[in-house]
Amino acid sequence: MNEILSPQLQAARIEVDELVKDLHQLTIDIHHTELAHTVSELRSRIHEPFLFVVVGEVKAGKSSFVNALLESEKEICKVAADPCTDTIQEIIYGESEQTIVINDHLKKILLPVDILKEIAIVDTPGTNTIIKNHQQITENFIPGSDLIVFVFEAKNPYRQSAWEFFDYIHDQWRKKVVFVLQQADLMEPDDLQVNIQGVHKYAKERNISDPKVFAVSAKLELKGDKTTSGFAKIRSYIRDNITGGQAPRLKMLNNLETAATISEKIRQGLALRRAQFEADQRFRQEVRDSLDEQELRSNKKIEVMIENLLASYDRTSQESKKELGDGLRFLSLAKRSLASTFSSKKPSVKNWLGDLAKQLEDKMNGELDKKLREGVNDVADSIQQMAKIIDLKIKGSETILKNDHSIFGQIADRRAEVFKELQEQFQDFIGKSENFAARHAFEQDPNFSPNVLAGSGIATVGVVLTAVGTTATLDITGGIITAVGLIFAGATVSFKRMSILKAYEKEIVEGRSRLQTQLSERLENYVGDIKKRLDDTFDNFDLMIEREGAQLAALEAQYQALHERQEGIRERLA
Repeated sequence: MNEILSPQLQAARIEVDELVKDLHQLTIDIHHTELAHTVSELRSRIHEPFLFVVVGEVKAGKSSFVNALLESEKEICKVAADPCTDTIQEIIYGESEQTIVINDHLKKILLPVDILKEIAIVDTPGTNTIIKNHQQITENFIPGSDLIVFVFEAKNPYRQSAWEFFDYIHDQWRKKVVFVLQQADLMEPDDLQVNIQGVHKYAKERNISDPKVFAVSAKLELKGDKTTSGFAKIRSYIRDNITGGQAPRLKMLNNLETAATISEKIRQGLALRRAQFEADQRFRQEVRDSLDEQELRSNKKIEVMIENLLASYDRTSQESKKELGDGLRFLSLAKRSLASTFSSKKPSVKNWLGDLAKQLEDKMNGELDKKLREGVNDVADSIQQMAKIIDLKIKGSETILKNDHSIFGQIADRRAEVFKELQEQFQDFIGKSENFAARHAFEQDPNFSPNVLAGSGIATVGVVLTAVGTTATLDITGGIITAVGLIFAGATVSFKRMSILKAYEKEIVEGRSRLQTQLSERLENYVGDIKKRLDDTFDNFDLMIEREGAQLAALEAQYQALHERQEGIRERLA
């Protein structure tokens, strides 16, 4: 194309070229091969002539229309009787006539025709062709086109497949379209006018504000009947709107429009991807909040359970204290000493104190074990609820970006894989009893091994918690009894009653504090450990969110920069 451009248009063309180059990089960065190919084709056509793409159904007369438009005495586009032999024919200017076969579906025809210095023409297979991939190949030319010439058979311009293809062109690419009713010589004038108005109505219904509809007869034109063939009007339209010096500017505007259309597709995809990202962030935060809430509830149940344990501890220790106090009175000790002196069956004071220590141990272990069994189920239920709630949240997570999305389907697929892996890992975790064993609760007691039952991990939580509590109570009560036993073993009638009771009370108070502290620490650490392990199953999901956030921010910044440049160039060309 050898037109002389003004400095302003030359600068604009450079800007458009750079814009499309950067848009191409964006399509590469989003890993969308088809869009990248489309933009690459668009970029390669920026410096080419104004591109007409002729579309329509098989037998609508497209090839005859092209032959007549080029005023060629020779049949340039073969009018194929068999649509199976159709190929796309790209007709461009050349110093000499030449046909280059690109592949089975595309060939280039070079012709020394002056009009081809300003326009190029693509004659396509029919939109209803029976050859696979023809429509796909045809659609690949649409994004780079500057004008779509939609050719209908004048007798019937209402075929569904033709208008469905028009909807694709208009909805997907917003291309400028003119309508041609070919083979007009086969129609009565009144009937032809009805069909012209019909096409005009169809186009208006599809938001074409000012449809351009031309009725032509390639047959009459090729016979030299230029008065009634109708080609004078369409040539006049091309001359007034394209070849009359408008082509370079219009082509740049068309390239901008196509770039804007592609950018808008990307923007919409990024908006959907952003919505999915934010939904995933909310979901993840809800999981964290639920785990925190359930941890608080579990710890509250532990607090209540320990309060009940301590109440039993206090009651049992006070009963033993009363018995000890009564037995240490002078008269009681004197009677017990005399009785043991005259009868071997009567326990001595020392034996009585030993029996009292044994009774205290039995009562404490019995009472505390009972309270543990009563209270531990609530704690176990809370742990079970923690896992169930997270499981339900995983199953109910919101999917916004579908795997059939035209641009970011692969992102949706990758997300679906991460979610599937998350579900499987979580189900695997809660299905194994050993995952609910307290990892740190038994470190101080290497001889103790909890009895982990077979079956669901959640179902054994009560057993594990009981084991945690039992080790603590045995450690504490055993220590108390040992200390009390030592006090009693050294007691004689000469001991003062108040000193013995004071020593007993001291050990009971210290033991109570140790019992409360160790049970709280062990059980709360256990709950915290289970919570952390549940949360750790989301590690890969968290990594996906982190990467997605970074990628989204970068892509959105690229899009925004391109959009602002597009608007600036458009304003300068307007």
